[in-house]
Amino acid sequence: MTTDFKNLPGDSRIWIYQANRKLREEEVGQIATKTKTFLEQWTAHGSDLEAGFEIRYNRFIVIGLNQENATASGCSIDASVNFIQSLEKEFNVDFLDKMNVTFYSGDYIAHKTLSEFRKMAKARSVSKNTVVFNNLVITKSDYLENWEVPAKDSWHNRFLA
Repeated sequence: MTTDFKNLPGDSRIWIYQANRKLREEEVGQIATKTKTFLEQWTAHGSDLEAGFEIRYNRFIVIGLNQENATASGCSIDASVNFIQSLEKEFNVDFLDKMNVTFYSGDYIAHKTLSEFRKMAKARSVSKNTVVFNNLVITKSDYLENWEVPAKDSWHNRFLA
């Protein structure tokens, strides 16, 4: 069962999938429709899951799950990953590679491999104040407060001098 993302409680579980490129507007619309359809039928051990989503900056799919009524099982998490993989194939985009970093470069959102980000940090092209997207947040509250943060306040800090 779907709900509006903004109506999910703060302790809802969050999964963030970042695209390796900016999605076109028509792709965002198609992905939103497909995601809503998937979430309407998403279950765990036969129980409906109350979930919502948003697509941010034409680059991130954020899925939230209200765990008060039912929690995601291994099978339901596998189903969501399979769904994301189907989007990858259909739209020729990578959502699952965790070895990439997305950050602000001025007003532009940049996407680099982890090794490129490390090189940029050594060259001081990015700093501890560079705003990064911390896709490791796990609750909606954490997402709202700690997703877009200076690199010094994220796991990215280990790459900065």
